[in-house]
Amino acid sequence: MGRLFVMDHPLIQHKLTFLRDEQTGPKEFRELLNEIGMLMAYEVTRDLPLRQVEIRTPVKEAKAYVLDGKKLGVVPILRAGLGMVDGVLRLVPHARVGHIGLYRDPKTLEPVEYYCKLPADAQERVLIVVDPMLATGGSASAAIRFIKERGCKSIRMMNLIAAPEGIERVQKEHPDVDIYVAGVDEKLNDHGYIVPGLGDAGDRLFGTK
Repeated sequence: MGRLFVMDHPLIQHKLTFLRDEQTGPKEFRELLNEIGMLMAYEVTRDLPLRQVEIRTPVKEAKAYVLDGKKLGVVPILRAGLGMVDGVLRLVPHARVGHIGLYRDPKTLEPVEYYCKLPADAQERVLIVVDPMLATGGSASAAIRFIKERGCKSIRMMNLIAAPEGIERVQKEHPDVDIYVAGVDEKLNDHGYIVPGLGDAGDRLFGTK
């Protein structure tokens, strides 16, 4: 089963408090989401492999380390996931960015892919799928499935807040995918919102409600 990492770093928890606050406007929400995304990316990339290289400092030759093997890719789930991309790119500026868009079929209630554009070499990259909320897990699980169908195997999920129901679903349907979150909340309400959560991340990010 995929591992669950809950990031309790003081800076992440501090910023997450203001992100949750209903008084926080779109500008501040975007800035906080960007900052938390960068802090979380630091932990998500902690186990990336390194290789030794030789360089010359202004003083002498030295042995140092650079990232080895697979490069990174960031795949936001549209639209709210867009708010986390810049934070990751500030930390790993050479990462490639893909996009995946889903909507829920009104009859079957199943997620339907309407857009998916991944880096040409996505199969060779460690892909970080980002979305602020992991609620029912339906969209996240579907997004991971669609990405896997394109031959990608090294996938990690990064969310700000998760409900137990969403974590359980992703772990059940994708036991090879690790999940990184800043907080695990109580439950989902009757409308599928995380409680206490932070509301609709997309609306708060783009000021559409």
